[in-house]
Amino acid sequence: ATLSVHQLVENADEVFCIDNEALYDICFRTLKLTTPTFGDLNHLVSAVMAGITCSLRFPGQLNADLRKLAVNLIPFPRLHFFMVGFAPLTSRGSQQYRALTVPELTQQMFDAKNMMCAADPRHGRYLTAAAMFRGRMSTKEVDEQMLNVQNKNSSYFVEWIPNNIKASVCDIPPKGLKMSVNFIGNSTAIQEMFKRVSEQFTGMFRRKAFLHWYVGEG
Repeated sequence: ATLSVHQLVENADEVFCIDNEALYDICFRTLKLTTPTFGDLNHLVSAVMAGITCSLRFPGQLNADLRKLAVNLIPFPRLHFFMVGFAPLTSRGSQQYRALTVPELTQQMFDAKNMMCAADPRHGRYLTAAAMFRGRMSTKEVDEQMLNVQNKNSSYFVEWIPNNIKASVCDIPPKGLKMSVNFIGNSTAIQEMFKRVSEQFTGMFRRKAFLHWYVGEG
């Protein structure tokens, strides 16, 4: 991952950061799984990525494709590394026992425990954010909640980008849920993840661990 960062900075339009540490954390703490498998981790990754791209496949009152996301989330070209989250979090094969409301989804969405990237957004500020709701709901209620979040937590949002939360609503919910929300945040807290991965990389590179795989690929 570290060796590809320079390519991602220069050549990618959007990068969704998903981190094994955060995924295991969600499995242990939130889903209470004692021995999570790669299948459990992949379930979380597929839920969040399917939600991000759902408007390419399904109709909605207020759709947002990847181009719209890029336009609304990237203030400067190199700042395109996003933290992603999903609510409600459910384990494989289980179903939500009750439908959550839009305010509950909004509260969960901004919670650090729901982030799939091990960086605490409270340690940084949001440049921009996007909330992609799925299910039957009122767009008016969604807009009110987004405004409410910005007003209550204004210190966590930069003041030089006004109205910096983009909301979209797709009518078709994910399988087994009545409503869900995907969160995409462009936050300065992402540096925590880069610092941690960089430290881990330095330790492994010093011992030349796994380097033969990389060199072998040319």
